[in-house]
Amino acid sequence: MVIIAALITVFSPLIGAGMAGFCERWLNDQGSQRVTCGLMILATLASFYVFKQVVFEGQYITYKLFTWIQSDGFDVSWGLQLDTLTVVMLSVVTLVSTTVHVYSIGYMKHDKSIPRFMSYLSLFTFFMLALVSAPNLLQMFFGWEGVGLASYLLIGFWYDKPSANAAAIKAFLVNRVGDIGFVLGIFTVFYIFNTVQFNEFLYKSPFFVNTSIELFGWELDAITLACLFLFVGAMGKSAQLGLHTWLPDAMEGPTPVSALIHAATMVTAGVFMITRLSPMLEYAPIARDVIIVVGAATALFAATVACTQFDIKRIIAYSTCSQLGYMFMAAGVSAYGASVFHLTTHAFFKAMLFLGAGSVIHAMSDEHDIRRMGGIWSLIPITYTIMWIGSLSLAGFPFFSGHYSKDIILESLWGSGHFLGQMGYIVGVAVVVLTAFYSLRLLFVTFHGKPRADEMVMSHVHESPVSMLAPLYILAIGSIISGFAMFDWFVGEGRRVFWASSIFVIAENDTIEAAHQTNIWIKLTPLAAALIGVGLAFLMYISFKWVPGLITRILGPIYTFVYNKWYFDELYNALIVNPAKSLGRLLWIKGDKAIIDGFGPDGMSNLSLSFGAVLCRLQSGYLYHYAFAMIIGLALIMGWFFWVLG
Repeated sequence: MVIIAALITVFSPLIGAGMAGFCERWLNDQGSQRVTCGLMILATLASFYVFKQVVFEGQYITYKLFTWIQSDGFDVSWGLQLDTLTVVMLSVVTLVSTTVHVYSIGYMKHDKSIPRFMSYLSLFTFFMLALVSAPNLLQMFFGWEGVGLASYLLIGFWYDKPSANAAAIKAFLVNRVGDIGFVLGIFTVFYIFNTVQFNEFLYKSPFFVNTSIELFGWELDAITLACLFLFVGAMGKSAQLGLHTWLPDAMEGPTPVSALIHAATMVTAGVFMITRLSPMLEYAPIARDVIIVVGAATALFAATVACTQFDIKRIIAYSTCSQLGYMFMAAGVSAYGASVFHLTTHAFFKAMLFLGAGSVIHAMSDEHDIRRMGGIWSLIPITYTIMWIGSLSLAGFPFFSGHYSKDIILESLWGSGHFLGQMGYIVGVAVVVLTAFYSLRLLFVTFHGKPRADEMVMSHVHESPVSMLAPLYILAIGSIISGFAMFDWFVGEGRRVFWASSIFVIAENDTIEAAHQTNIWIKLTPLAAALIGVGLAFLMYISFKWVPGLITRILGPIYTFVYNKWYFDELYNALIVNPAKSLGRLLWIKGDKAIIDGFGPDGMSNLSLSFGAVLCRLQSGYLYHYAFAMIIGLALIMGWFFWVLG
């Protein structure tokens, strides 16, 4: 029965995508919405049943559906791996995706391509579910590439907008860079273990600790190399520093797309993959150190940029990037349960923030710039309340879900006793200040103060329809109760029973246990940091509104540097994009056109034309010319004949 429920969970979105996409003529707009939303609700209920059976009944199953590839010792099956880590992801992905599907009914009401949009949403969800239920790296890679394809389709959904097309291409290409690392990681794993099945190679890791691989003349630790390659793949999907540039531009897609990509699907795939690899990662301390450093740098970078942005969706997008940094830092100190805990709570409040932002945009006649808002809190009170809940959870305030998951990560970083872990704690606390600041800045500038929109826009400000608000209620409940409700399962005393064998931690690396033993000051510092951030936002955007302008002038170049996202896009354009374009143009003009075409098809055609032109000149039309040519020809033939005989 649990297998049937799991199959329903994974394949219901695919059926919905197919029906909405291929039966558009018969289903029409409302029919496609009903089918996709209905099947997503079915998938969610089935995922809850699977969660119950696996977690509470202990039905851990790796089920083989069919043999996918079999070639000379390389045997890969298509199947389902049902353990705690998988069922947590199944439940989170389906629930968040269902709320996004329902929300889209109201948000996309006037769009001309509703069936196509609903089909893409469901297709995206299917690929993510295939990814998290994969029993091997190759099936995971199928889902990995699938969400990349679906994200391209969704980000560029409004294909008549050049900016949306550019953002979709950028997301696709940047993720391909990370995927090269993933592919190399798969090759390395197969080279070491002669298999890509999780149940086979993960638990063989202790026996290959001293195995080395020669690469470019260097002897490198095999497991470390495999983990680093795979982490590059995670960096691309989860938008870590260096491969993050696609994520903010992904805001060009419709708001439900932003919520789906950022909350519990594509960007969390990297975190899931690293957690799935915990039995191997435990024996690669250098790889875990790299993860800590990259996660800390990403968290700090994205938080600073979020403090300076004015597009409501971009602010929330950079906060996603920053929170992913927390999740990776936790994985870097072996606090995998804390990492998935924050992934889960983040799914609720981040989806709610994006959908709440969509409600604001809907109310403000598609305005995205918070500088052109203000004075609307009393006009859309439900959205205002929802945004408060999401912002306080993001800021890590007590009794909201983000408080529990973020604090346990910070405490684990300090409790690790590792230099990089404790430096990560310091960076994490600084990021808490910035997170609280930009979260409340968004609230105060968007909803408070005098209205800055024109009178026509203000006259149309209204609360969103029920189809958009109902999903927000569900997500608000999750944002409030998920933290303390799931704390014991994920990171409390019941964590070992809950996670069972799906997460592996060496005893001396149990930083979550160390986190519970940290002193009271380590536990209270993040709260103090959050209060400082809120206080600064209140002073600067409510009490003394002239302060932000003064700080901008004082900081000058530093502010410009941060506002321009540390000039990563400009740097990549200068170092990679423009040289590649110049090289491509050179090869096109000098290589393709001048050499290949010049001596190939164009050259042959030009030669034929030239030869034909010469022959045309011989066709004068005068009889005596032809007679003369015949006499000359006859003379040449006779001369050749006598020369041969002579």
